[in-house]
Amino acid sequence: VQLQASGGGLVQAGGSLRLTCAASERTFSMGWFRQAPGKEREFVAGIDWSGGSTNYVDSVKGRFTISRDNAKNTVYLQMNSLKPEDTAVYYCAAGVLRAVYSYWGQGTQVTVSS
Repeated sequence: VQLQASGGGLVQAGGSLRLTCAASERTFSMGWFRQAPGKEREFVAGIDWSGGSTNYVDSVKGRFTISRDNAKNTVYLQMNSLKPEDTAVYYCAAGVLRAVYSYWGQGTQVTVSS
């Protein structure tokens, strides 16, 4: 499975961005992770095949929304009310099992200025 992420950029605090990840084929789980400089990669959000089950890291709940379009094998991450601490490289991930991610995209940089 190949994943192509896009949509990162520079935004002011309080602003919004939408990340997009296109997969070469359908997978059960799709999600987003992020890695800030000097920190470990962390889970941000995940969604199952039906779109009925989503989960988020506590720090983004209420601000980020993950969704998917199975007809396009694409997952989205709508990020609102961005904070400087959201600055990181965001990675798209996918897997054939629930919440197990075996495939990774190349990452897209998100920078939030204060």
